[in-house]
Amino acid sequence: MLRSQNKQMARKTVGSMADYALAMLRIVAAFTFCCHGAQKLFGAFGGMGGHGAKAHAFSLFWIAGVLEFFGGLLIGVGLGTRVVAFILCGEMAVAYFRTHLPAGFFPLQNGGELAVLYCFIYLYLVFAGPGAFSLDGLRGRR
Repeated sequence: MLRSQNKQMARKTVGSMADYALAMLRIVAAFTFCCHGAQKLFGAFGGMGGHGAKAHAFSLFWIAGVLEFFGGLLIGVGLGTRVVAFILCGEMAVAYFRTHLPAGFFPLQNGGELAVLYCFIYLYLVFAGPGAFSLDGLRGRR
């Protein structure tokens, strides 16, 4: 009986941490995604191609940079998480099929691992929501 109680207690502890783990996934993915946007929009982190180059205004790279930077900020603070995650999931799917897939089927072969991972992280956030530490959660409590 004691063993059964210990297992139940362990499940409750792990389950109670899931919301925080989800928040960590959301925040870290948003931060790195935002960095990709800053690279395209502002030439940060060496810019595009490592030479400080920025995307030209209203080009596909610029639009991607806007989505990545501002979408990353919104996901990071957890504001409009499900809607923004849906848009970013779509962006990453388009990036994969338009840019990476023509170079080969497998993500490791075509350099599309990040696009696939971001796509599925954001798809998960569409259904799971923002987790702990989000503005969406604060708005929902009122």
